[in-house]
Amino acid sequence: MQTSDQVTAPPQRQIRAAYTEGTVTVYQAYPPEIGGPAVRDGRFPAAWSRSRMTWIKPSFRWMMYRCGWGTKPGQEVVLALEISRAGFESALAQACLSHYDRDVHPDRVAWAARLRETTVRVQWDPERDLDFTALPFRSLQLGLAGRATRDYADHWLRSVRDVTPLAHEVHRLVRSGDRAGAAALLPAEAPYPRPAESTARELRLC
Repeated sequence: MQTSDQVTAPPQRQIRAAYTEGTVTVYQAYPPEIGGPAVRDGRFPAAWSRSRMTWIKPSFRWMMYRCGWGTKPGQEVVLALEISRAGFESALAQACLSHYDRDVHPDRVAWAARLRETTVRVQWDPERDLDFTALPFRSLQLGLAGRATRDYADHWLRSVRDVTPLAHEVHRLVRSGDRAGAAALLPAEAPYPRPAESTARELRLC
C-alpha cells in the first residue's frame, strides 16, 4: 500500500525544491548560538565559519532525516534559507560530483583535478519518507567551500526563517500516526528547471 508521503517515483537524480521566480529555498540545521542570531538578523553571525565547507539541502525531508527533526545535538535550530536563483544556479554550474563516476569523468585523475579546481561539490543521497526509510530516488546536496561559502552567506542569501516548530509538529503527527496530516504540512517541492546540458551531464542528472 502506498502511504501519504509516497508518490510515483521521480527520476533517480532530479533537483526538487521550493522556489519562486527569484529565489530557491534550502535547509540547514545549527545549534542555537548560530541559528538564533541568523533568524534574528537575517544573516549568519560572525561565529559562523566562512572558511569551512557548508552543505545546503533543497529537500525538507532529507534535512529532517539529517537533523532528526531538529533534535540532534548541534542541529536544534532548523533554518529555511531563501537564496537567489542566480547564486544557486552559479553553484550548480561550478559543481563537481564528490565521488568519481566513470559515466561523467574520463578517469579518476581527471575527476580529482576537477574536484581541486572547484569550490562546489554535489552529492546525491537517497530521499527519505516520513519514517526516514530510503526511497528509490535521490536528493541533491550542494557542498560549498571557499569563495562559494562566502558568496552564499554574503551575496546569495535573501531571508532566514526558523522552521524548527514546523519540524517538531510534523514529527509529532508522524509519531501519532497521522501521516496524512504530517504530509500536508511538508513544504511543496517541485522539479527545478533543468540546467544547461553540460551542467546536467556534470551533475549526473537523469
